[in-house]
Amino acid sequence: MKRIFLWGWTVLLLLAIGTGAGFALHVGKQLAPMPESPDIQHISYPSGTSITQLADQLEAKGIVRSAKWFTWYLKYKKEGARFQAGEYAMSPGLRMDQIIGQLNRGETIKEEALRVTVPEGYTVRQIAEKLLQYGVDSAAFLQAAQSFKGAQGSYASQIPNDPALKVRLEGYLFPETYEWKKDAQPQDMIEKMTSELDKKLSGLPAGWQEAMTKQGLSFHQMLTLASLIEREVALDEERPIVSGVIHNRLKQDMPLQIDAAVQYLLDKPKERLYEKDLQIASPYNTYLNKGLPPGPIASPSLASIQAAIYPSDTKYLFYVTKKDGSKGHLFAETYEQHKKNIAESNK
Repeated sequence: MKRIFLWGWTVLLLLAIGTGAGFALHVGKQLAPMPESPDIQHISYPSGTSITQLADQLEAKGIVRSAKWFTWYLKYKKEGARFQAGEYAMSPGLRMDQIIGQLNRGETIKEEALRVTVPEGYTVRQIAEKLLQYGVDSAAFLQAAQSFKGAQGSYASQIPNDPALKVRLEGYLFPETYEWKKDAQPQDMIEKMTSELDKKLSGLPAGWQEAMTKQGLSFHQMLTLASLIEREVALDEERPIVSGVIHNRLKQDMPLQIDAAVQYLLDKPKERLYEKDLQIASPYNTYLNKGLPPGPIASPSLASIQAAIYPSDTKYLFYVTKKDGSKGHLFAETYEQHKKNIAESNK
């Protein structure tokens, strides 16, 4: 009886071991990678997708053998909570842990993008010409810039309906490095650039709008003044000083006589303006007309915008560019001193 009893337990033990081994073999088979293949499968995992839906897709695309066993493995490993939504590229042959790692790290397919830097001081036309190099229809971009209406509450929505404006959106396309979808339309690009202006204004000192109003400027006028500073000044420390000169001349009802505004009228900028250029009839000609031009002449930087709102407290009325390569200016309170500065600069 004892021998029979021992044989019985031995048989049961062998059966248990065999069953366990068979189960382990089955589990191992279900969790094993699929045969390797160069075929890339796109796995869509948008926000709100359940793990079950993801697992079914992975099985259907041949990435895992069994959706049920993949789901079980996730529970066993306590994974799935960190999976990031997006589009994934996976090939058959990946191990379970590789699939999980890719989903945890969010290694999604990077959509082909158009990355363009818009420099400070660029005009809308210059921006359009630069975008043409990236395959964007420059004519369509210019047309969109003329017809664009900013969203309610945006600064672009406050552009005055002034027929004298050469380009309606001039100055409102903030200079920055942008990334758009490869097939982005000019309207989408302009919307992002005008929105960037609204966003960047939050970087100005608190109370800037009140300070602007104290200067007697509307937002459009302030942006116009900032664009003049941008095109006239290269050194940051001089921006508030030149702003002070412009404010002083405006208060004294003097023509601004800013060359950059005249250059804006020309099809192509010149190395040097001649007397005939200063006689061009246009509201942008600050030699013939007093006050600010109808609108900005370029896209100003945040530094120029801040300088326009917060000018230096100075009595300067004149400035001339130094011809020593420093890109700085000589400033003067009187015309006599200004003439001396011109002579000094010419040396």
